[in-house]
Amino acid sequence: MTSDFTLPQSTELSPLGLMHIKRFWGKVMLRRANLLDEELWKKEWQLDKTLLSVLGLGLEQTLTYVFQYAPAFEEFEHWILLTSGTPTGEQIRKFNRLFDEIQTPSQPIPPALSDEEMAFWTENGYLILRNVISKEDCQATIDVICDFLDIKLDDADTWYGLHHSRQGIMVQLFQHPLLQKNRQSEKIRMAYEQLWQRTDIWVTTDRVGFNPPESDKWKFPGPDLHWDCSLDLPIPFNLQGLLYLADTAPNQGAFTLVPGFHNRISDWLHSLPDGANPRTENLHALGSLPIAAQAGDFIIWHQALPHGSRPNTSSKPRFVQYINYQPADLSHQKHWL
Repeated sequence: MTSDFTLPQSTELSPLGLMHIKRFWGKVMLRRANLLDEELWKKEWQLDKTLLSVLGLGLEQTLTYVFQYAPAFEEFEHWILLTSGTPTGEQIRKFNRLFDEIQTPSQPIPPALSDEEMAFWTENGYLILRNVISKEDCQATIDVICDFLDIKLDDADTWYGLHHSRQGIMVQLFQHPLLQKNRQSEKIRMAYEQLWQRTDIWVTTDRVGFNPPESDKWKFPGPDLHWDCSLDLPIPFNLQGLLYLADTAPNQGAFTLVPGFHNRISDWLHSLPDGANPRTENLHALGSLPIAAQAGDFIIWHQALPHGSRPNTSSKPRFVQYINYQPADLSHQKHWL
């Protein structure tokens, strides 16, 4: 589909000195009017997400703003500065180098994971990185979430109130110095670099999670076991991760996955009857495992593992922060299955 509006080139600089931002704004405005070619949207999807990572913006947060207000570009850039501040000069230079014809080679990767951890990863497709964030910073982050949601840890009656930023157990909170500090953990980044086998990866600006105990009036809304990727084979390598902000027992709405399923997902998919929807199968029957861990522990997993949360039957809420690193040239399957 076409329009009279011509999309800027990715290399056009914004007043911030950042490339691609004008093009991204133009694409979202066209998509808002149903005037953007879907293939172009898909083709530049990962680059767009990398741009938002540099700007410290959440994906849904940004799309919601543009779709709701249809801002002029100057208004959009002003909103960015008010929402997440100005990216550092180094981040801007690093992102702009993505458009150089000659790319900067990836740097040597210092080992962050032991041989035992790598063997466990190969077999199970997940790892628990211990004590990547201090207990003090975890508690301070919980306090930020509680203040944002207007809840009190010592008053369970406040845990279930309505809030415009609550989406089930997900909380649309993206910007805070502590959240950003946690994202920049050297231990987390180095683990991602070793698993990706490259250093040119970008930390995403993701949200947080709050899963209170079930009550007579509130039941766990999900998500149960699922995949966030297409099941069109072969499933490309990609990672996901979350930080436990509080000690979390198996019955405390713990993060749950199916260990090792990245090694057998192809055989399993081929074994299903014709016409079966793999997403509606009993995924717990594949061997789901709730992951108990302590405040400051980080769980990282292969995207081919079925994963999700579970009902919180304890007396304490679960607090997490989602953190991920991805390369700007990450490829996705063409077809959603």
